Amino acid sequence: MLHIVNKSPLERNSLDTCLATAQPGGALLLIEDGVYAATAGHAAAGKLSAAMDKLKVYALKPDLEARGMAERALEGVTLVDYGGFVDLVTEHATCQSWL
Repeated sequence: MLHIVNKSPLERNSLDTCLATAQPGGALLLIEDGVYAATAGHAAAGKLSAAMDKLKVYALKPDLEARGMAERALEGVTLVDYGGFVDLVTEHATCQSWL
């Protein structure tokens, strides 16, 4: 399953809920303000790094760039463009958006 989180972890608990329910072998795509979790020094960085043991983590690069954070992406987070976003959706049988 592909999990998509678009809210900042400081604004909502969507990321926490996602990480608590996601099954090993799935994928997590951070988009919009959700990309803040994928940056070094963010309060959620530790949770996200720990989740990489069970999930493949992606972040939408244009959203990181729009927020001036592209150079601060956590090690282990794969940055994708819009085409990569589409590829992830088509590669997974199901998608869950966490709003």
